[in-house]
Amino acid sequence: MKNSIHIQAIIDGTKQALNTIVPANVTTQSVSFLNEPYVQQEMSVLIGFIGDIKGRIIIDSNQPTYGQLASKMFGMPIEGEMLESFTGEFGNMVAGAICTHAGAQNINIDITPPTVMVGKTKLYGFESAFYIPVNIEEVGELSILFTIDGNE
Repeated sequence: MKNSIHIQAIIDGTKQALNTIVPANVTTQSVSFLNEPYVQQEMSVLIGFIGDIKGRIIIDSNQPTYGQLASKMFGMPIEGEMLESFTGEFGNMVAGAICTHAGAQNINIDITPPTVMVGKTKLYGFESAFYIPVNIEEVGELSILFTIDGNE
C-alpha cells in the first residue's frame, strides 16, 4: 500500500531528524495507532504536510522541556514569547528534515507554516494518527503525533 510506504518514510525521517537536530541522546518508543481525539497538555507545534501524503505533525510537550531543549541547542535559556517562537522553529526544523528524508525516497511532500498552540487543547478531525513517545536525555519528554487525512 502506497500510504504505508509514505507513513514509514515520515516515521523514519522523524527519528533521523531528532537524532540530527537535538544535541542529546534521543530515544523513541514504539509507534502506536490512535483513532480518538488527542489531548495536548501544555504547548505544541502543528505543521501540515501536503503533496503525496496529506496530514499534520504535532510535537507536544511542556514549557520546561522546550526550555531545556532550547538551552541545549542554543546554550542559553529562553522563555515567554521567545520560547513559543523556538517551539515553532523546532517544529520547522523537524518537519523540514522529514521532507528531505522523504524526498530522498522519491516521496514529494512540503510543509505549511507552523502553528504554536499553548494551553490544554483537544484535537479532533483526523482519520487516523500515529503516536511516537520521545525521551531526550537531560531534557524531557516529547509526544509526536502524525495525523493522516483521508483520500489517499
